Amino acid sequence: MQLNPWAVASVLVVGVVTVYLGRRMSRFASTTHDFLVARRTVRSRRNAAAISGEYISAASFLGVAGLVLKDGADALWYPIGFTAGFLALMIFVAAPLRRSGAYTLPDFLEARLGSPALRTVSTWFVVFIGVLYMLPQLQGAGLALTAITPAPAWIGSVGVMVVIALNVVSGGMRAITLVQAFQYWLKLFAIGVPTFLLCLVFLGGAGSGAAGSLGEQAPPEFTEETTVDIRTPVTLRVAETTLVTVVGEQEALWVPGREYPVSSGTELVFPSGSKVPVVSDGALENASWLRPTETSQDLLWTYSLMLATFLGTMGLPHVLVRFYTNPDGKAARRSTVQVLLLLGLFYLFPVLIGALSRLYVPKLLVTGRTDAAVLELPTAMLPGLLGQLVVAVTAAGAFAAFFSTCSGLLVSVAGVIATDLLGGRVRHFRFAAVAVAAVPAGIAVTLPIDDLSLSVGLSFALAASTFSPLLLLGIWWRGLTWVGAMAGMCVGGGLVLVAVGLNMLSRYTGGWAPWFVTQPALFTVTAAFVTTIVVSRGTARRVPDDVNAVMLRLHAPDPLGFMRDRAVARFGNVDDRERGRAKHRR
Repeated sequence: MQLNPWAVASVLVVGVVTVYLGRRMSRFASTTHDFLVARRTVRSRRNAAAISGEYISAASFLGVAGLVLKDGADALWYPIGFTAGFLALMIFVAAPLRRSGAYTLPDFLEARLGSPALRTVSTWFVVFIGVLYMLPQLQGAGLALTAITPAPAWIGSVGVMVVIALNVVSGGMRAITLVQAFQYWLKLFAIGVPTFLLCLVFLGGAGSGAAGSLGEQAPPEFTEETTVDIRTPVTLRVAETTLVTVVGEQEALWVPGREYPVSSGTELVFPSGSKVPVVSDGALENASWLRPTETSQDLLWTYSLMLATFLGTMGLPHVLVRFYTNPDGKAARRSTVQVLLLLGLFYLFPVLIGALSRLYVPKLLVTGRTDAAVLELPTAMLPGLLGQLVVAVTAAGAFAAFFSTCSGLLVSVAGVIATDLLGGRVRHFRFAAVAVAAVPAGIAVTLPIDDLSLSVGLSFALAASTFSPLLLLGIWWRGLTWVGAMAGMCVGGGLVLVAVGLNMLSRYTGGWAPWFVTQPALFTVTAAFVTTIVVSRGTARRVPDDVNAVMLRLHAPDPLGFMRDRAVARFGNVDDRERGRAKHRR
């Protein structure tokens, strides 16, 4: 990849602005209250932008367009599920969760069910989900960097984490709130303006691209002799007999019905007019690309994905923690409504870019690097300086996505570790932030880059199978016990982890895994709900004595004044700085 100096400059500007805004807001952060929940003073409009900013991750900015390019109509369920999850959050969770007065998700569970053991187990699940969700963000940063420079991918992953750690350590939630709100609007600009411009170019070309038209049933084709550099191992298949030259070897004819493994470092040369091969799990022809899946197994996989994204949103720790920053339950619900509008507007654009990519950058179907579509499409449609400038804009938006999502995840995980495993002071939060930042950064530079949205999909499945039953039943069912909650969380989370392990084993041993291993939410969420209800029924005597008072606090309207913020000593209610000053005066 040739160096794009404009894109590098735009990424550096985003990094500098991110650090500047974080440092500016960190001047107002002094207590653990500031670091965890921004003193609970974030109004709904800014909080909605901040929630949208951290929710639009690498999977949204890069992955959705890549999946549309590869899978077509079936990939539309991702943006639908990502957005619809906030509808469930608004109706069932947002306002009661804020009225609980909790600081973290484990804190809410202890307040509702009174079990330190449940709090400890949930803490580790929050840590695991947070680290798992950070991995695709950091891998996406590496992918984006290799798309605009010849630099190795690990520099992008480590660079993003260093910038994020600086902001989080300096001011926690107080520092990142304004940063995330700013980055939502930056991302909307960075994908909206290029999409309008590229659509104008497409319409000016009479509705067809370099690789043909989407109205043709055949797959896209190379209109000139094309050399494709394979950087990660892929398995390809073709729709028609295709002449392929492997650089350094003899020509070969690839025939339909067979799969062709290609190792990294291989260069493939395709003659002009040959049909584009696709990776083994991609839509081969435009006809199948335009139609939703029709087989029963693929249909069940889609249902499972929808359930994971719909319920997983309410179990993501970095999403939930932002509702603790609203002044009251009404503001939390108002924030969620605004988030629905902001996300619905944003997701229009990656879908259009994915469709255009199939016409203008079909070589990505061969390399398997479809997540790079957002960054490579502009130069394919707009050669020269204008194309490089548009890439610079999209690259800025991509890195804003990495920064904002990682910020929220790091704050939520560090907050849970600081309050549950350490002393709950500011110094504990800072230590936890540095330690947590090092773990996903180290893993990201050692693991191969996978489809970003698929990795995020498993994180949603884990969140949906662990915390969504606890939140829904904990808020709306008096019969929930801590034993039932513990059992449901362990069964749901354990089944997802087993599926993740089997999926990884399958990838290295021939891809034998069935559909419910790659997307297990349909079974794991059901198992978690059933286990929670059955065990709670069997342990009905363990229903907390104060359940009526807690339920009244969760559901009573704010003006009645039942809401009380939890005042736990280890959360650091006392201003550490003021305490230090007082001690000095004495």
